Amino acid sequence: MPESQALYPKIETFDTGFLKVSDLHTIYYEQSGNPEGKPVIYLHGGPGGGTSAHDRRYFDPAVYRIILLDQRGAGKSTPTASLEDNTTWALVDDIEKLREHLKIDKWVVFGGSWGSTLSLVYAQEHPDRVKALILRGIFMLRQSELRWFYEHGGASNIFPDAWDEYVKPIPEDERGNMINAYHKRLTGSDEEERVRCAKAWSTWECSTSKLYVDPVEVAKASEDIWALAFARIECHYFYNKGFFKTDAHILENIDKIRHIPATIVQGRYDVVCPATSAWDLHKAWPEAQFEFMADAGHSAKELATTARLVKAADEYKTL
Repeated sequence: MPESQALYPKIETFDTGFLKVSDLHTIYYEQSGNPEGKPVIYLHGGPGGGTSAHDRRYFDPAVYRIILLDQRGAGKSTPTASLEDNTTWALVDDIEKLREHLKIDKWVVFGGSWGSTLSLVYAQEHPDRVKALILRGIFMLRQSELRWFYEHGGASNIFPDAWDEYVKPIPEDERGNMINAYHKRLTGSDEEERVRCAKAWSTWECSTSKLYVDPVEVAKASEDIWALAFARIECHYFYNKGFFKTDAHILENIDKIRHIPATIVQGRYDVVCPATSAWDLHKAWPEAQFEFMADAGHSAKELATTARLVKAADEYKTL
């Protein structure tokens, strides 16, 4: 059965808009499903990945008021790929501004990969506004996680062919710190080099996100505008250590959200955000539902993961 059959049918929006959240940034948001329904917000990955119509389909449109937003610099938000005033804490504030703008008291928060990071941090900052959490592909932006995927000796051992393409734009004498090397080029003045590096960075992630490499997913990394936003914003966040004061910020603040109903879904063979991160979160937060998907990698668009995420959203319809 294809992944799409586990989802709810395609739907159109009933509302779209732009919310000015700072002197520089304006974020895009949309609503679909039931205008009088139970609010759920979808937080996309990356950072920098943006949303798509596909992301509406995890939720029962008869029950949920489905809210998507493009984070600063991503998707339809402007200015595109901007790194200025683009931090974890700014995004948390943006989510709150959107909640207030839409006159929502509490909502279910859904996020995968970087979206799981942002969901957890938002919930820790505003626990009284979160009815439940649905989390996938756990990423806590710890240095061990970044080293595993972006530096030699982790994911490079599983995808050596894709790794060779990832390191190509970087001179050999700079490959000891790939995040720094990419940051230098993605924020540099050479536009041709920025685009080339953005595509290489994005292709590395798209090539490794599924248990079986998906050519359609990989092809997305060849789109200049998407790749630039994705790579520049991701690298900016990773270079700045997520703007956290400590490496274990999320784990250190679990007590703030321990009471919130939560479901954690993790692909067993996730190479991008390895299962050890989800397991660490599970051990710190045993009250949350936790499940490994035995035949899945990182992507939410793998059948087992998709079906479990839809089930989690269905379970929280009665809240």
